[in-house]
Amino acid sequence: MKKYMRIILAIVSVLSFMSCSNSGDSVGESQIDTSTPILNRLDVWLRSNFVEPYNIEVLYKWDINDTDIDRFLHPPLQSSVRPVAIALQKAWVEPYTEVGGVDFIKNIAPRQFTFVGSFNFNPNTPTITLGIAEAGTKITLFNIDYLDFSDINSIKEPLKTVQHEYGHILNQNIPYDPIYNQINPQNYNANWFNRTDEEARELGYITAYASSQGSEDFVEMVSEMLTNSKTGFDAIVNSILNPESKAIIRQKEAMVADYYSTNFGIDIYELQELAYKGMVELVK
Repeated sequence: MKKYMRIILAIVSVLSFMSCSNSGDSVGESQIDTSTPILNRLDVWLRSNFVEPYNIEVLYKWDINDTDIDRFLHPPLQSSVRPVAIALQKAWVEPYTEVGGVDFIKNIAPRQFTFVGSFNFNPNTPTITLGIAEAGTKITLFNIDYLDFSDINSIKEPLKTVQHEYGHILNQNIPYDPIYNQINPQNYNANWFNRTDEEARELGYITAYASSQGSEDFVEMVSEMLTNSKTGFDAIVNSILNPESKAIIRQKEAMVADYYSTNFGIDIYELQELAYKGMVELVK
């Protein structure tokens, strides 16, 4: 008898719950914020220059969940945002648009940039992460509060990061020839940070980070080519003492140029000239 009473009570409870659930009085306010956001002048400018023409969001107001919660990171000063966004326009968006066509960035681009004001120190190595690309859809740039727009080398750092990460995105769309990874794989090393750029070049890698693995080697070549003039890049290569290593760098350069030409119809040297010109124009 007690068993049946329990069953009856359970049924009554369920019915009561359903009755309450169907009651109009029990429906609370939506937890989704559907209010129209208040836009400041910077927000309006970012929408006009990135969201509307390219469907790219520039996120500078964020909470801890938008970045690595294990790092001491903070959003940038509002005054830091527009100069960096203009740098993206001048040295990345406009050059690719001119040589690749009006739809190039529209079709292949990260859909979000997150700007971080602080440095991103790595706890277990003597290195700083300058940027991160996530699944080809988001690029995070760090330490933008500390850029000096009177110094081209300071401006070059975030642009190197963007050109590097965008190289990865292009490779995700169309892979580069895997033969590239077999040119000089013997000195790839996870502890690349123990080398200087000069030491790495004597081994046939354009930067120390390029000596970490093949995929990074490829996009570091892209990054160095697109943040230096041709004259500047040639000076870097010509400074290499080891003639074999110098020849290896030139071989890699040729493969990068062929990758751009064959897959995207882009002359990387024309792109290089435009990107460097745009970077120079940023110096105040």
